[in-house]
Amino acid sequence: MSVTTVRASSWGSLFDCAYKWEWIHILGHRSPSSGRAHLGTAIHAGTAAFDVSRMNGSNLTAYDTAEMLLHTLRNPEHDVDWRADKLTLNEAERIALPLHTRYCNEISPRYEFVAVERTAKPLDIDCGGGIVIRLTGQLDRARICKAGDGKGIADVKSGGAAVVDGIAKTKGHSPQIGTYEILEEHTTGEPCTAPAHIIGLKTRGKPETGIGEIRGAKAMMVGTEEFPGLIQIGAEMFRTGLFPPNPQSFLCSAKYCPRWSVCPYHE
Repeated sequence: MSVTTVRASSWGSLFDCAYKWEWIHILGHRSPSSGRAHLGTAIHAGTAAFDVSRMNGSNLTAYDTAEMLLHTLRNPEHDVDWRADKLTLNEAERIALPLHTRYCNEISPRYEFVAVERTAKPLDIDCGGGIVIRLTGQLDRARICKAGDGKGIADVKSGGAAVVDGIAKTKGHSPQIGTYEILEEHTTGEPCTAPAHIIGLKTRGKPETGIGEIRGAKAMMVGTEEFPGLIQIGAEMFRTGLFPPNPQSFLCSAKYCPRWSVCPYHE
């Protein structure tokens, strides 16, 4: 039996370009993180520290937890190519700090969190033919929050277009959210009955925050009587070893794909 471990946070990108996904997550080829990607990592570290402090009663301020943001930004765990985005460390700090403050003062108080970036119990998916996918890892950048008598996922997303007209962009996030809902239920035995929220933090232009709602993400992953779920479709890729390319992906470029230089499928 062959067991392939897949981080839950990567599942959605499998369906953008599986050929790229295989290169990164199966064959182990990675590019240095871009400056803007690392900016997002730092923002998430600071906001997570603030939310954890609310949960454990220490009630640190936005100013206090900004130290975690700055520490993460200045001390990356992996190589960062700042030139890729024409972004400097000082510019990244200037962008990050107002967004961190707005999140802490305006967004976080709307929620009652019960977990922040929970480590999930591994979940094995039998693909047939002796192939098993093992979903594992933290629910990266995601919070579990109470909603009435139930609970739901609240996932923080940052980026230049993360907020449009005051609402967080939700398009493309359902596979990851659905995977998080599956793993949360598998880990705790409790269903996610509330709609998921995307909390958007816009990192280009004027700082903006917004919230968008996602419903039916789990059904997209597990399927219904009418259509197969993305897990079943993905399992077929693992079973056959065929990971199809997507030359029309918005991320099909040398900047975003480490397989670009050896890929025969792009123009």
